[in-house]
Amino acid sequence: MMSKRMQERFSLSSLTKTLYEQGRRPIVPLIGYPGLQLTKTTIKQNQFNHIVQFQSLSRLYDRFQPDAMFFMMDLSVEASALGLAVRFPLEETPSVEHHPVKNHEDLKGFRKIDILGDGRVSVFIETLHHMRSAFPCPVGAYVIGPLTLAGLLIGANELALKSLIEPELFRETVEFSFHVVMKYVQALRDAGADMIMVLEPTAVIFGPEQFRHNLTSLYREMVGIFDDIEIILHVCGDSTHLLKVMADTGITGLSLDSMVNLKKAAEIVGPQVMLMGNLSPIEMLTANPNEVYIQTMKILENTKNHPPFVLSTGCDLPQDVPFENIDAFIKAGKDWRQEPILKKVKAN
Repeated sequence: MMSKRMQERFSLSSLTKTLYEQGRRPIVPLIGYPGLQLTKTTIKQNQFNHIVQFQSLSRLYDRFQPDAMFFMMDLSVEASALGLAVRFPLEETPSVEHHPVKNHEDLKGFRKIDILGDGRVSVFIETLHHMRSAFPCPVGAYVIGPLTLAGLLIGANELALKSLIEPELFRETVEFSFHVVMKYVQALRDAGADMIMVLEPTAVIFGPEQFRHNLTSLYREMVGIFDDIEIILHVCGDSTHLLKVMADTGITGLSLDSMVNLKKAAEIVGPQVMLMGNLSPIEMLTANPNEVYIQTMKILENTKNHPPFVLSTGCDLPQDVPFENIDAFIKAGKDWRQEPILKKVKAN
């Protein structure tokens, strides 16, 4: 029998609205790997053992008390499950070493593979299950985007070329990747995910029309099928040129890199789309706590007129980020208040 918490769904967008009415923002840094400092474990141990990863996340949650939690970010999970050659360093994140798809025939062999039978996929699903059972807040998972998975199968540069000279192979590979991702999303949803952040770094090389032609229908389909959880899209780098077309897919929100001007982004996407971001992970790693506090306050001021905003980092944080910098980030989020909203609430 499912626990009461497993049966519940938490909504980050609803929490964002509630906190905005109270004059503050949800604080959701993309932390995961800094938990290795608390458990004295390696990246590889966390990626291959769901108990280890959950312990790292649980201790992070207890240490910092964020308003929502994601598990650890890993762009190689789905590719590894398909059998691609992946390098697994002990203290670094994995990387795909070889891109095997050159033609339609190469793609056929991958259609027989059920990624849910893969051990590492199971690690992340079980980690999510533990999170849902333990954390009294929205919990989220990461999946790779269909375009980016296609880029790992073909090679990112080759993929861009195929979109022009071999559009049929390009489309077939992207659609195959989409179905792989959808199967993983379904399993994560069933394990208790409240939200899925789709990591689509390869999209930044495309223009708005290419995105609209090749990806909009797929993301709209994802949103429609999984209508009881929230879909958030993350594109690395300066994705300003894609903001409008990404927002038009119907996704709940956009997680934006530190290169994106959040004030401008809010004007482009409008008040219905939740924005997350976007303090630089590099700044979190190298700045001092006072600098982190000041920069975080600037982000909050720049987004004060956008109701659905979540204070976050521009991407996931590396394992060696000083805890005092995470403390400074969270302190800024707690200290900041939207005075006009506070006065309005008190008046009512």
